[in-house]
Amino acid sequence: MKTDLGDLDAFVAVARAGGFREAARVEGVSASSLSEAVRRLEQQLGLRLLNRTTRSVRATEAGQGLLDRLEPALGEVRAALDIVDGYRDRPAGTLRLNVPVAAVRLVLPAIVPGFLATYPEIRLEITAEDSFVDLIAAGCDAGIRYDERLEQDMIAVPIGPRVQRFAVAAAPSYLDRRGRPSHPRDLLGHDCLRFRFSSGARHPWEFQRGDEVVHVDPPGPFEIRPAGEIGLAIDIALGGVGIVAAFETWLRPHLDAGTLEPVLEDWWLSFTGPFLYFPGRRLVPPPLRAFVDYIKSRPA
Repeated sequence: MKTDLGDLDAFVAVARAGGFREAARVEGVSASSLSEAVRRLEQQLGLRLLNRTTRSVRATEAGQGLLDRLEPALGEVRAALDIVDGYRDRPAGTLRLNVPVAAVRLVLPAIVPGFLATYPEIRLEITAEDSFVDLIAAGCDAGIRYDERLEQDMIAVPIGPRVQRFAVAAAPSYLDRRGRPSHPRDLLGHDCLRFRFSSGARHPWEFQRGDEVVHVDPPGPFEIRPAGEIGLAIDIALGGVGIVAAFETWLRPHLDAGTLEPVLEDWWLSFTGPFLYFPGRRLVPPPLRAFVDYIKSRPA
């Protein structure tokens, strides 16, 4: 039997108030609407729940039995709804993000501590992987990817640095021994330290100078998977084994220290930074809405 919760609420209000007019005053509704709700409930149950006279309204035996069970149950329902309201007004709950390994290291360290301090009742779960996933099927609220890998129907919000560069470098000892490339195609004759994505794809290195764009797929003695573990390749480059390509942010401390030397710097490719993306829908979960608002409030 399917019973309208509003009809049950109306019955409890009238029985508690001892009359339709008093219940209507307390609830802020019309006495006629309460009367209709109780009549509908009685008709559905096939039982009289309230004895009505011109002076008073009293619960029947069946009505009193229902009232005794309903009041605590409806109290639990209201408490549950209050909790849901709290999620809207005070963000709480779990936020699940799917993030490339590189973005975990390059983007999130500057965001996560402040976000969790601002919203202590939100629990953040990160799945780090390089393959593109179906967010809904993976049970994630949002993901981080670059614009060329975003689906058309997703909402995308900039997150992290707005411009990044793909840098190439090697230890001075390697370049002294093997020579310094002057064009990207010269890399085909060098030992290059490569990486593959989790899917198995190994993307060519891309370079651009002015209007000229060059893709090369150089050989090398070392390869690592997934791409986010490029830190090991950098360590090997520091040992003079070969040339490494990675986000400039990762190489910059070694470039500034002189332990790595820029290679083909005037060819380094610039590209748009990552985006937080999530399905377009009217009601965004409160933890995700809080995260979006937080990253929007940060300086660009």
